[in-house]
Amino acid sequence: MDNRRIGLFDSGLGGLTVMKELMHMLPAESIVYFGDTGRVPYGGKSVETVIKYTKSDIKFLQTFDLKLIIAACGTASAIALPHLKDQYEIPVMGVTEVTAREAARLTKNGCVGVIGTAGTIRSGAFCELLKQENPEIRCVAVPCPLFVPLVENGYLEHEATRLIAEEYLEPIIKSGADTLILGCTHYPLLSRIIGEIVGDRVRLVNPGVCAATEIKKRLTAQGMLAEKPEEEPYHFYLSDDPGGFTRLGSMFLERPISGHVSRVDIEAYTESAL
Repeated sequence: MDNRRIGLFDSGLGGLTVMKELMHMLPAESIVYFGDTGRVPYGGKSVETVIKYTKSDIKFLQTFDLKLIIAACGTASAIALPHLKDQYEIPVMGVTEVTAREAARLTKNGCVGVIGTAGTIRSGAFCELLKQENPEIRCVAVPCPLFVPLVENGYLEHEATRLIAEEYLEPIIKSGADTLILGCTHYPLLSRIIGEIVGDRVRLVNPGVCAATEIKKRLTAQGMLAEKPEEEPYHFYLSDDPGGFTRLGSMFLERPISGHVSRVDIEAYTESAL
């Protein structure tokens, strides 16, 4: 038994899709969420900047008594975490490895599509991980840079989103992929539109579901599940003005935001993290 909290961070609000799955699968756990809303998105930033931001996010979360930290951000997981392995006493895991593993397991025809931010796709992380699982897998990776701002502005069912998605997903459809990795934690909110465009024969792989499943498995195996949540189980911290967060965050969580919400000066942690 371990009643310490779980920490999650994301470049914005997309990591709330991971938190949503954790809340569903592990209702006894208490969670601290940090969204770097003042520096979002990470997807178009340089490798050096993504590493710097990721280090500061972890530095902030380390101020809490946590048993695990999750990089609930595809870009941070793909780009920064490989450079930061074994630097922390507390376990830090990302979403890319478990998601690639699940996609490799699901594909029947050996062709897997990947959509993500420009940085994630440029890193080649998902394709490399898929090849590690099965060298015969053919990986088709497409950057979708406009998806994050569309999601963060609530354009989930907008016609403009559909038109952009149709253009982005055309190479995936033409490739014949039967499995598609939603390689950014924002993208599950576009699952309906994406699913309609690629068709029923394509399995969508949600990083949030994959990460939450892996975390439950790890904590169970290590005897680290919480017995019960704290009196105030969910704390939310943002690097920009939290105004509007309750409304938008509730959309990501698919439930009303409840718990502590405040702003943190992440630049202070950035300077000390370098």
